[in-house]
Amino acid sequence: MDERVMSGIILTCVFYLLISVFLLTRVQAEALLIPLELLFGNPEKTRPQISPDGKRLAYLAPLDGVLNVWVKTLSADDGRAVTKDTDRGIESYFWGYDNVHLFYVRDTKGDENWRLYSVDLNTEETKELTPFENVQVRIVEHNQHVPDAMLIAINQRHPVLHDVYHINLQTGELKLIEENPGNVTGWIADPVLNVRGAVVAEPTGTDALLVRESASGVWKKLASWTLEDSLTSRPIGFTKDGSAIYLMDSRGANTGRLIKMDIGSGEIQVMAEDPEYDIDAVLMHPDTYDIQMVSVTKARREWTVLDPAIDEDIRNIRSLDEGDFMVTSRDLRLQKWTVGFGEDEGPAHYYLYDAASKKSTFLFSRAPALERYQLARMEPISFKSRDGFTIHGYLTVPPGAIREGLPTVLLVHGGPWSRNRWGYDSRAQWLANRGYVCLQVNFRGSTGYGKAFANAGDKEWGGKMHEDLVDVVNWAAGQGISDPERIAIFGTSYGGYAALVGAAFTPDLFRCAVSVVGPSNLISFIDSIPPYWKTHLALFQKRVGDPRTEEEFLKSRSPLFHVDQIKIPILIAQGANDPRVKRSESEQIVEAMKEKGIDYEYLLFEDEGHGFVKPENRIKFYAAAERFLAKHLGGRYEE
Repeated sequence: MDERVMSGIILTCVFYLLISVFLLTRVQAEALLIPLELLFGNPEKTRPQISPDGKRLAYLAPLDGVLNVWVKTLSADDGRAVTKDTDRGIESYFWGYDNVHLFYVRDTKGDENWRLYSVDLNTEETKELTPFENVQVRIVEHNQHVPDAMLIAINQRHPVLHDVYHINLQTGELKLIEENPGNVTGWIADPVLNVRGAVVAEPTGTDALLVRESASGVWKKLASWTLEDSLTSRPIGFTKDGSAIYLMDSRGANTGRLIKMDIGSGEIQVMAEDPEYDIDAVLMHPDTYDIQMVSVTKARREWTVLDPAIDEDIRNIRSLDEGDFMVTSRDLRLQKWTVGFGEDEGPAHYYLYDAASKKSTFLFSRAPALERYQLARMEPISFKSRDGFTIHGYLTVPPGAIREGLPTVLLVHGGPWSRNRWGYDSRAQWLANRGYVCLQVNFRGSTGYGKAFANAGDKEWGGKMHEDLVDVVNWAAGQGISDPERIAIFGTSYGGYAALVGAAFTPDLFRCAVSVVGPSNLISFIDSIPPYWKTHLALFQKRVGDPRTEEEFLKSRSPLFHVDQIKIPILIAQGANDPRVKRSESEQIVEAMKEKGIDYEYLLFEDEGHGFVKPENRIKFYAAAERFLAKHLGGRYEE
């Protein structure tokens, strides 16, 4: 047979084989629709914490469909639920240093009036330690040096101001020890529960750090941060002897550095810094209060060890998993550690590390059923903004998809003074599984990239911050990845506002929008902030706008006043009890769209606040959202 004929036959066979493999892969991918319950329901187990004596392990797991705290003996399979919540579930908790009590905070229907509860592990009795209506509790200090007490801040006396109380954890007795003079936004205690530090908000928007030598000493100003440094500077805590304080501090630098400041002399020691990224997490020794490790988050989280005593331990931990890790707890002898690994293509994994033997034991996966599905990679991306900033973000593409002309969802983070991070993201995986490219971008105003980048977002809500979102959409379309005719914008909180801005200000760029608890009118949003945010009012006025003097400017940046420009359908979802973005923010723009005949859907959750905590509500929302996206972009949804 002629060699050319034979070559042609072989090439034809290879071609059809490849087509068959492609079609088979596509059919398999389409068959494996990840259930919403698995993506947005309760985890199987999560957030393990070792007891201070290293003998027991606590974790969160469902009890009758509601997240509760469970406890087991470290070396036995005797896990039992020690809380019996039947409503919103428990999202976070911590051990008491007597090894007998656990503590957690919980609100009612999303109102963020957190109450403090204790659980006795011997009797399984739960006590409400702050049973006050419309009062919010914040934990100030709890440590091993005073195990039977805790300092908490509550706004019982005045809704705007949090005073400090000493609470006896055995009797529940509360004692007022520090009254808020009217401008304190945060309190700091030393290791023996003396309140010796306070962050105060000054009328100019400056934050000042006050300290004193003792609980009855005279306050003095140790440091102050102008608005320029306020997003990249904050106190961390006192040293053990109380002679110095650790701070994140960007004064004299572009990024937030870890420094140690002597209280008497004001002398500064720079302990860790990065020229481009802020220090964002520290690991502190629970007894000596020395900083042992710090991290910065670039494309991924990177840790730097400062204490040689844990260098080998960290090397051992890094070898366990390819994900980014966090030390979630350690016993007081630092012998038993719990470590969590976040990955992009799978749920979080947790390990128990034994520092004495240098061995590790796998504890559990957050959602092992997810591991039966093919998840998508989260790829770091970057591009130049139109005015020269380097903008970073992440791209998640449906597994196995040809990266060309795909429907795309721009998923905008909240805050806005926060950022997207690499790792498992249930919303990104949900979108990729339904057939969409997920674009996430850390637009200007996002934190982690230094103060120049963070401050570039000032007065740019709906302005240059939105231009960065437009630019990433154009970048993805220019790369050929996204179909420019099938792009949606989706977000929560600030991201919800950004979605409304996208619909009103750039309606030709997007096919549809999804806004969750998003402000629609910046004037009414700022005027209705929660009472306990009033001490931060100057910050909102300077970073967003001042309704008293900049009414027309704020109207120009508010989607509510540009409803007539909206051409695309919008899905709006709101928690009825949201204290940050009031229900009226969603309902006023819904009413305006209704009057103008603009296509919309509105979901109101009567038992939620700023976001959806209850799994049944999350599933209901995402079921509606994926049907909405499928209708307008053509992706898949769960029947």
